[in-house]
Amino acid sequence: MRSLLLWTITIIITVSAMVYQRATGPTKPRRISVELDGQQYKFSLPRTCEIGTPLNVDLQIADKDVEAVIEYKLYKTTQEWTTEVMPSVIAHEKVFFGEGDEIEVRRTVLPEQAAAGKVEYRITLSKNGEQVVVNPDKTVVVRWKGFVPRYILIPHVLFMIMSLFFATRGGVEALFNGDNTRKFAKVTIIVLGMGGLVLGPIVQKYAFGDYWTGWPFGGDWTDNKTIVSWAFWVIAFIVLRKKPHNKVWPIIATLVLFTIYLIPHSMGGSELNNETGKVETGLK
Repeated sequence: MRSLLLWTITIIITVSAMVYQRATGPTKPRRISVELDGQQYKFSLPRTCEIGTPLNVDLQIADKDVEAVIEYKLYKTTQEWTTEVMPSVIAHEKVFFGEGDEIEVRRTVLPEQAAAGKVEYRITLSKNGEQVVVNPDKTVVVRWKGFVPRYILIPHVLFMIMSLFFATRGGVEALFNGDNTRKFAKVTIIVLGMGGLVLGPIVQKYAFGDYWTGWPFGGDWTDNKTIVSWAFWVIAFIVLRKKPHNKVWPIIATLVLFTIYLIPHSMGGSELNNETGKVETGLK
């Protein structure tokens, strides 16, 4: 019963952390709800795109009297905004498998950028003299990335999930005076090393052109937080070899990992400077 309880706690904490990071990441589509002329509209605005795949900004609006205007420009530049009326096209509704029903959407295809290139955009709806800005607080920013082979990406994601799972289990084990903390620390070092320090740089190379953009070569938050977390678990493992029931270091390593997970994934990552043509990192 004790083991079942510890595994249950681990699963709950791990899933909660994963859901949080997924929900707060800068690549997750921005979901917005607006009201125009008494009608409620809900949109999902894209914030990431793979090079070679059209970046479609789609708004599902059936009312022919509603005009949708999009403005966009290169991110962090002084260039003029490009303004376009979004035309109606027939698209397929997004579903998990196969093709959904045909629907009418207002669509603009944003111009493709190089890896780490960004475009910002904003949308305005109008009808019968009434006007509403879809994203009034800030523009939506899209970043382009290169294609990452699935045989690289899927193991990377799985190893990172496993690292969070076993790190959590190690911390829980230490907290409840278990005898297997060192075992979980060892597994965490291996899977975090494989996912973050071996496969992570390969994913980075395919997506943005460089293997490692963290310290000491750059300020990539994802690379830096991975190496910091891994280092804390190495220290915890070394301490546990001499003091198998040490609580302090495995709990610290677990807290460091979770603090790092509070930083949304991909934040402070690679970004193409449109003024210089160089890819920079560590930017907000």
